[in-house]
Amino acid sequence: MGDNTVNVTLACGDCKRRNYSTIKNKRNHSEKLEFNKYCKWCKKHTLHKETK
Repeated sequence: MGDNTVNVTLACGDCKRRNYSTIKNKRNHSEKLEFNKYCKWCKKHTLHKETK
């Protein structure tokens, strides 16, 4: 990985469980990431936001 990329964790907006991890380039995306992803605990698609 380069100097500007970091590993980030995505947490479910409903149950707050940390389900996914991904890589983010801080130079291109300074704001927090948000994706609609499937949560296997909620059993539906929910908004997943970047956490620490």
